[in-house]
Amino acid sequence: MRYHGGIILGMAMTLRLTDEETALLRRQAEREGRSMQEVVRLAIQDRIAHHEHTERVRLAARRVASQHGEILDRLRDA
Repeated sequence: MRYHGGIILGMAMTLRLTDEETALLRRQAEREGRSMQEVVRLAIQDRIAHHEHTERVRLAARRVASQHGEILDRLRDA
C-alpha cells in the first residue's frame, strides 16, 4: 500500500502470463462481464479464502480427534 496526501492507494504490480493464460483469462472475463483485472483479483481472494477454510477444517478435525479419540476409535472398530 502507498500513502499519497493522506489517502491509501493500492499497490500496482505486473503479472506475466503466457499467451494461453492470457486467452483463458480474457475468455473468463468476457463470460463474467468483468475486467481481466477483476477476475484476477477475485481469483486471488478465492484462493486465499479456500486455503484459510482448509486450515480451519484441518485444525477443527485435529481438535475433535484429540477430544473424542476414544469414541472415534470405538466407532471405527464397530
